[in-house]
Amino acid sequence: MSFYRTQRLGQVIQEKISALVLEGRIKDKRVSPFLSITKVDVSKDLSCADVYVSDIRGLNIKKGTEGLQSAAGFIQSQLGSSMRIRKTPVLRFHADTSVGDSFDLIKKIEKLVVD
Repeated sequence: MSFYRTQRLGQVIQEKISALVLEGRIKDKRVSPFLSITKVDVSKDLSCADVYVSDIRGLNIKKGTEGLQSAAGFIQSQLGSSMRIRKTPVLRFHADTSVGDSFDLIKKIEKLVVD
């Protein structure tokens, strides 16, 4: 498979999962609308996809990730019905703390500059 195809499939998966989260179609209480999908890496053989999740508020990323992982079957079925591919990739959700880490770094730099 070409890199372009896996990248394009990752973008489509990211958009579809983000829409499911925002619309509130995932009924798990741990999944809040403040969760955002930052990146999706699809394997070369299209068998699995690593989905990276961030929380805008910086709270409960781990719980939100666990909620999405428990709803992975539902999400895969929704992806399968809306996308035209032979086999829907198995989804693995990971917490992405880079956004929160960058805000913390900016706060530390601002504190150094002000002092």
